[in-house]
Amino acid sequence: MTPDLPDVAKPERLTDALRRHGVLSAGRVRDITTDAPRDTLLSRIVRLKLAYEGPTEKAPGSLILKTWRPRDGVPEAWAAREVLFYDTVAPATPAGPLLRCFDAGQSPQTKAWHLLLEDVTDSHCIAAEWPLPPTEPQCRAIVGVLARFHAAWWGAAQAEPAMAMARDLYQGLPGFWANLSDRLGDRLSADRRRIYERFFAAPPHFARLATRKNLSIVHGDAHVWNVFLPNDGSVGGERLFDWSVWQPGLPTADLACMMAMHWYPERRRRFERPLLDHYHASLLASGVEGYDRAMLDQDYRLAVLTQMMTPIVWANIGIPPSVWWNNFERIMLAVDDLGCRDLLSP
Repeated sequence: MTPDLPDVAKPERLTDALRRHGVLSAGRVRDITTDAPRDTLLSRIVRLKLAYEGPTEKAPGSLILKTWRPRDGVPEAWAAREVLFYDTVAPATPAGPLLRCFDAGQSPQTKAWHLLLEDVTDSHCIAAEWPLPPTEPQCRAIVGVLARFHAAWWGAAQAEPAMAMARDLYQGLPGFWANLSDRLGDRLSADRRRIYERFFAAPPHFARLATRKNLSIVHGDAHVWNVFLPNDGSVGGERLFDWSVWQPGLPTADLACMMAMHWYPERRRRFERPLLDHYHASLLASGVEGYDRAMLDQDYRLAVLTQMMTPIVWANIGIPPSVWWNNFERIMLAVDDLGCRDLLSP
């Protein structure tokens, strides 16, 4: 057995978790081996391979252990966001779009958190190696699973929590912007500085959230590398993961993150509208009513505008410029292409 695993990944704890979820009864986890840890920007991921003693029934041969990787500048509240998601949202979500979670918790003393997740390494894949975009059929699959998840929570994300979370997230943004603006100097044009000044003077998404209409649970970091696609291409087998910045809010934020912030204009202009059409059709097929195509377009433009905030957050928490600078440039190009300045107060 690997000696440096946390207690949550020890045989007796794993046995208990699997029994609670009904996939193991008489047998028990005897031993664990691991693949080399993989670090992401904000977490550490280890694949646990399980050996059993006794009947294994439906017990998984492996699990994914995800733990927090502290980073300077990351708000403490982010530490528990994904645990909260798997404790509250995931159990009430219809089966299909999420990885199964066998255990989620956080230490009240150290704030360290952990997740034990279903391992789909052998059955699923990421669409493309970062930063390459997926193919058009893969994009349709990703947009489809986002629509199904959003539809499952359509109308359940009330305006009050959405507004409260939006304001909480917004509080640090002017300071983040001031810091980044100083750092960039003349690499940031007067025109772009003015766009941000207008945004901060009257954040337009606040008024939209206050309408209480057509809100849902939003992933918050819905780039295409946060979706597992089934190797056999089966529709409905897609799995969304990495819920560290989920929130109630405007569903089109996930589409703007996927396309406007991560795609250069040529690709975005080819695929953006057909994928928005597919998303809308998928919402209707999943039971959403009273949300027409024009409403989707308006919400998408607003979401593109609010995605301007993402690169300035990344820049202030130590994420490298190779990530946030390109995102910044692409989202500003999308703001101009889609006439998003018109949504700002004069």
